[in-house]
Amino acid sequence: MMTSQKKEPVRVWADGCYDLAHFGHANSLRQAKKQGDYLIVGVHSDEEVLKNKGPPVMTEEERYKVIRSLKWVDEVVPNAPYVTQLETLDKYDCAFCVHGNDITLDADGNDTYRLVKEAGRYREVRRTAGVSTTDVVGRMLLLTKSHHLPDEVVNNNMQSSDCCDSAESASCSTMRSPYTGISHFLPSTRQIVLFAEGKEPQPGDRIVYCPGGFDLFHVGHVDFLEQASKKGDYIIVGLHTDREINRTENSNYPIMNLHERTLSVLANKYVSEVVIGAPYKVTRELLEHFNVDIVVRGKTGNDVCTNGTDPYEVPKKMGIYHEVDSGNTMSTQKIVARIIAHRIKFRERNIKKEAKELRNMQLMEEKQNSGAILKEQPVTRHPEGDGFS
Repeated sequence: MMTSQKKEPVRVWADGCYDLAHFGHANSLRQAKKQGDYLIVGVHSDEEVLKNKGPPVMTEEERYKVIRSLKWVDEVVPNAPYVTQLETLDKYDCAFCVHGNDITLDADGNDTYRLVKEAGRYREVRRTAGVSTTDVVGRMLLLTKSHHLPDEVVNNNMQSSDCCDSAESASCSTMRSPYTGISHFLPSTRQIVLFAEGKEPQPGDRIVYCPGGFDLFHVGHVDFLEQASKKGDYIIVGLHTDREINRTENSNYPIMNLHERTLSVLANKYVSEVVIGAPYKVTRELLEHFNVDIVVRGKTGNDVCTNGTDPYEVPKKMGIYHEVDSGNTMSTQKIVARIIAHRIKFRERNIKKEAKELRNMQLMEEKQNSGAILKEQPVTRHPEGDGFS
């Protein structure tokens, strides 16, 4: 009689800086998790990032926490080497390393994945077109609003992209590298479905509603949602429109538009569902529609509707309004302040990064044009697309 042998789980390694971690990073890790069963993510230290790339915006501890909060990540390894080592894969019993199909170079301009590629322990996934840390930093430095979405886009079930022509908007960037240059994210309902995973509340679940902007999703949001999750079983985040956030915050806020914020929030392990374009005022109709048991808010400033009323008036009268202390003072404004305070350093970092990428691309083209024969290692490549598959 034959006995079935238990299949060993496939452990996968991914690594990176994950500075100003956004939905593009999350999508890369989502794809990496699909390559196996258990995903280990190595995050580079501040020292390694500074040496090889330039000053990070977020500290290593902040970056560790955000990556740990992603629903596809099983384990985080702090202070991972910038150049991926075979010894690291062996230490954590990982079959291979997964990375996006962009160029990542060390301080000397060499491919950071060269060692695992040469050993045939490298797989590649599609990077998410239309988003990069460089783009996000650029929005803060340039104080642009071209990434905002008009209300009619939200009301049309998000079938439209940015309100501006993407080619025209991209022209404000002098970047020529396809990995560093500024571009625009084109949303689709399929992408949201892949991030949402379609979980529904179970009978008896206590449903928690958390409205807000959640711009530049950061450690403060992670800590708040962790505290909110202790109040119930099913967490619904209500995301306000770009227009509402700009009304209350002014300047060029939000930095990330509604589509981008939706994916960033959905990637968080504490979040079950997102209401896209939620009303600023929490209404009885909304609470009844989603069977909300408790409305949770952080200890932030006093919010006011356009007519001067309290947006939480209804849940307060119903006795289901609660405030929680995240214990974290991080805010979107503080992140922007870091960028503005060190804008020259961040501009220099982006210019140097692009220069290295362009040199690498030029060398690759010269080798191809000269007819050099390059030995290719087995690499799993995904078909052309937006990285959402």
